[in-house]
Amino acid sequence: MNQEERMEAIVQFLIDQPSIRIEDICEMFQVSKDTARRDLIRLEENDQIIRTRGGATRSQLVRDIQSYHVRLDNLTDNHKRIGQVAASMIQTGDRIILDASTTVQTCAAAMQHKECAVVTNSIHQADLLASYSSVSIQLIGGNLHKSHRYMYGTESCQSIARFFVDKAFLGVVGISENGLTVAHDEDASLKKQMIKQADETYVLADHTKFGKNDFVKIAEFHEIDYIITDEKVDKHLLTVMNEQGVEVIVIS
Repeated sequence: MNQEERMEAIVQFLIDQPSIRIEDICEMFQVSKDTARRDLIRLEENDQIIRTRGGATRSQLVRDIQSYHVRLDNLTDNHKRIGQVAASMIQTGDRIILDASTTVQTCAAAMQHKECAVVTNSIHQADLLASYSSVSIQLIGGNLHKSHRYMYGTESCQSIARFFVDKAFLGVVGISENGLTVAHDEDASLKKQMIKQADETYVLADHTKFGKNDFVKIAEFHEIDYIITDEKVDKHLLTVMNEQGVEVIVIS
């Protein structure tokens, strides 16, 4: 496991636990104390943890991350309508990528009658789609994020790079004039690869994601093709996106 993968695993640990010790890191990853300290120093530089004597505690960024099930429970009718519109873009025979976001799961839920091939890193999406006889599923490998039930890491990026698809459907945490952002570097790396593999990229995001910057940029506007959102979308950003060639689909 390389440093990036260890850092992601440490952050994941701190989602469920209030703190971690140097000794815990050494035992979990079979590394030296010096290596564990270097990992914590870099995480603190990224504002992902707060270092303490002998270990680290959660930063506000980590405390704010909710579990997948909690985020599913918070989905609104707007999210579901966005997912339904996204599903309507899928044509018979399409090869598509679905990422692990909850808004994208609303797209998966609306795909009962679609005949297509799906590549995904989400255990949730794969499980939901398994009940649809017309959908074939390729679940990629990698490290398992236990709280959010998705695969990530170097192996996941390499696995995604094997597939060329017609459309990719992605969720994000923030959309601003700086582009599209997410909370974690590993998630960003995977989404960037998904964008590369797709002829067309659709971003699914309700209005609450606009005007926000999160930790890691995944794309500039010119790198994506469509954003599906609701009618409360920020009008200034709507103009910016249109000027940069993004087609914004606003649900009623």
